[in-house]
Amino acid sequence: MKRLGILQTATAILLLVAAVEAVGQAPGQPGQSQEPAPPKQEPPAKPGETPAAANRVQREENPTHIFGIIPNYTTANEVPGKQPPLKARQKYVLAWHQMSDFSAYVGNAFQAGLQQAFNSSPRYGQGWDAYGKRFLAAEADQATSSLLVVGVLPAVLKDDPRYFRRGNGSLSGRMWYAAGRTFVTRRDSGGSTFNTPQVLGQLISGSISTAYYPSQDRAAGRVFQNWGVGLAYTSGYNMLREFYPDILGILFHRHHKTPTAPPAAPASAPVQ
Repeated sequence: MKRLGILQTATAILLLVAAVEAVGQAPGQPGQSQEPAPPKQEPPAKPGETPAAANRVQREENPTHIFGIIPNYTTANEVPGKQPPLKARQKYVLAWHQMSDFSAYVGNAFQAGLQQAFNSSPRYGQGWDAYGKRFLAAEADQATSSLLVVGVLPAVLKDDPRYFRRGNGSLSGRMWYAAGRTFVTRRDSGGSTFNTPQVLGQLISGSISTAYYPSQDRAAGRVFQNWGVGLAYTSGYNMLREFYPDILGILFHRHHKTPTAPPAAPASAPVQ
């Protein structure tokens, strides 16, 4: 999302750096990445049970919070052929969870405190009244960004707002994939398309913010500057989501099966 608060942004950057360094140093075959396992090993699934088993693995690897801090409601594993599209109502539910998560309130409160300490947007002034204005502005940014990027635009354009983890391949390839998903998304009907909800949604959210920010922050240049920063942050956030199970694997020494398509049922033996 565009803004999850300065605390969450800093945490994401630090964790991403740790993930890149740790994965790069993990032992293994050249050209292969070491993947951690989900906390709970699933027994081999029968052909008819594969989707349910895949869903359990996804919930374990992609919890609703990264390290209990950063909202992670829109992450799923890339399992070819086993990701049904979301209904419009489900997209709005995801948007609601993303913008009403308690950690987002905490992050916005901390962000407002830092802005107050460094006198960001000095037209707000100082004191509790100024702090309240800064906090409400951060909350408004969070709400409009989540609603547009995850709910309204994906529902209207029939795009999928989720980030699908690749989970395998080279480190650089996964990083490029994660960063690129800022500009590429999946259509409900399948296939890839330009990520209009993310790119346009952040721009619209920034434009809406000119209604409540101080006059010196309403210039078009400031809106486009914040838009670029928001897109760069989204790329970093995607990388963190991509490597989060790897971080867990390194910290807790888990061994992980990469998300792949389920095997086909064996053919029956011919009748002699």
